[in-house]
Amino acid sequence: MIKTLLIANRGEIACRVMRTAQRMGIRTVAVYSEADADAPHVRMADTAVAIGPAPAAESYLVADKIIAAAKETGADAIHPGYGFLSENAAFAEACAANGIIFVGPPASAIRAMGLKDRAKALMEEAGVPVTPGYHGDNQDPELLAEAAGAIGYPVLIKAVAGGGGKGMRKVEKAEDFAAALESCKRESSKSFGDDRVLIEKFIVNPRHIEVQVFGDSRGRVVHMFERDCSLQRRHQKVIEEAPAPGMTPGVRAAMCSAAINAARAVDYVGAGTVEFIVDGSGPLREDGFFFMEMNTRLQVEHPVTEMVTGLDLVELQLKIAAGGSVPEQDDIHLSGHAMEARLYAEDPAGGFLPSTGPLHRLDLPASGGSLRVDTGVEEGGEVSLHYDPMIAKLIAHAPTRREAAHRLAGMIDDLVVWPVKTNAGFLRRAAVNPDFLDEKLSTGFIEERIDGLIPSAVEPADAAFATLAVLDLRPVIAAALDPFDAADGWRLNGDPHLSCRFEVGGEPVEAVLKLEGERIEVRAGDAVSVLEGLEVGEMFEGYSFEAVVDGERILAHCEPVDDGMLVACRGRVTVFAEPHPEALADAAEAGGVIKAPMPGKVLAVNIKPGDSVTRGQALVVLEAMKMEHALAAPRDGVIAEVSVEAGGQVGEGDILVTLAEEVDEAA
Repeated sequence: MIKTLLIANRGEIACRVMRTAQRMGIRTVAVYSEADADAPHVRMADTAVAIGPAPAAESYLVADKIIAAAKETGADAIHPGYGFLSENAAFAEACAANGIIFVGPPASAIRAMGLKDRAKALMEEAGVPVTPGYHGDNQDPELLAEAAGAIGYPVLIKAVAGGGGKGMRKVEKAEDFAAALESCKRESSKSFGDDRVLIEKFIVNPRHIEVQVFGDSRGRVVHMFERDCSLQRRHQKVIEEAPAPGMTPGVRAAMCSAAINAARAVDYVGAGTVEFIVDGSGPLREDGFFFMEMNTRLQVEHPVTEMVTGLDLVELQLKIAAGGSVPEQDDIHLSGHAMEARLYAEDPAGGFLPSTGPLHRLDLPASGGSLRVDTGVEEGGEVSLHYDPMIAKLIAHAPTRREAAHRLAGMIDDLVVWPVKTNAGFLRRAAVNPDFLDEKLSTGFIEERIDGLIPSAVEPADAAFATLAVLDLRPVIAAALDPFDAADGWRLNGDPHLSCRFEVGGEPVEAVLKLEGERIEVRAGDAVSVLEGLEVGEMFEGYSFEAVVDGERILAHCEPVDDGMLVACRGRVTVFAEPHPEALADAAEAGGVIKAPMPGKVLAVNIKPGDSVTRGQALVVLEAMKMEHALAAPRDGVIAEVSVEAGGQVGEGDILVTLAEEVDEAA
């Protein structure tokens, strides 16, 4: 039995591993960087060790520091979580060399599955179906282009050492191949220290289905059924679920058997996930899935498997690492349906750019029973630019898939995160999207429906609630409202209405409410919504509202904050501030200035002074939060000034490029 466990990770996964370990009576050790000195996982552990500066490359990724911390605290085992050193074969060997249990597979299995080209060759030998493609060692760009042409477009360029959606590019036609290859290699080199790639046939209308497997040191391997992870954006999973929609007993048997064969081919021990790309152009078929990769660790989405099987996968990891056995396959059963949504600090309306900063408000839904919240941050903490911007995982379980989706949406309705922006409203729209509920799934689902999934910068209903709150509910309390005394926009000889001017994100917004009995029509910009059956409740510092909005009953709450009136509704958090003339002038001038939306490194500058550019043209490429972000021209114009150069560091709000003032040709 393991007595002291060091968790070589941070945030949500460190907290999640500690919960199980402490329940099992195992002493826990946290490691932390300078940025995480007061993080929840540090306080949750029985003891904690500082391991260096904020950058992961100087702390969480330094194996020698982790081993030293384990020796210092007497830890007899290390759990790597996911990310960081979890799939590092050299780290697994270093643990063994120092007499420390590595809670994961043997180094040989990590190496075998760590390079996608060799893994695919190994899978072919084991009889596991693989996607047609080029997996050779020759990395000459011309040869790779020829291979892509022979495979047939569209193709997928993938980093040999890749993972997490990084180092991956879909190419639709030959003329785009060279640029995509260069970008893929650059990102692969920075993320994994290896720029080698492989080329695969892109499966049209693909689905991503993976199988959870477990092996023990006695050579036994079992599966815990499958998960569907098809809802993705830029190859990053957004909503995962178990079991996979449309799965048949025959396809499940074939896919799970292939996953077990894959694990046995590398003498796998511990938790692993075998990922398949699946032909989703019609019903699932026994010959319609292909090996993609094997993740030799616990997955972010493991909670959905725990919810439908009743198993604690971390507990099973720890028992197997201590020499225990996997359960009997016949004792593992499916029950109901589970969904998980990843709540990220990012701005969907702003191109999904990461959002960093303090968490002045962090209200997460209650965890228990059929609902679960896994998080590693807390109110008063901070989302740092140094690490993955995930705030929490929201998991819902129900007897049916539709019930699970609606319970997940209900969890999102209970969220309040501010001032950091999140993807909560985007997640909610995805969870209740009619096509998603009807199981019309593919990895292109989000991209094909992106306009309908991203909430507007200002939703009319939110503007209505802000107006009602700012005006102290006078339009609702009809008996106490004298239209001749109220300075609220009511007009004689016209329909009763209210109007308020706000700023949202520095942009002017006017909300106009037209009152028709118990029906309120609200216009904000070009958007219009209808509120019916409005119910009002007073809170400690504000109001709660419940109404049917465009046919859906929703709940919102409003409260005053330093910047204005905060409205939380359906996962969105919007602050409506009173406009100021100076701010309006600044906003008008901002059309010619491109500023850094976050701290980062300048990867490329695509223009120079005097160049003519068009609206939407990529001007500067930044690297931040381990991802590339292209900043585009806000309008047509001529470059007046370029204030940065490739390789430089910039801070949030720094001016990067200035456009020349627009000339009035009619003058």
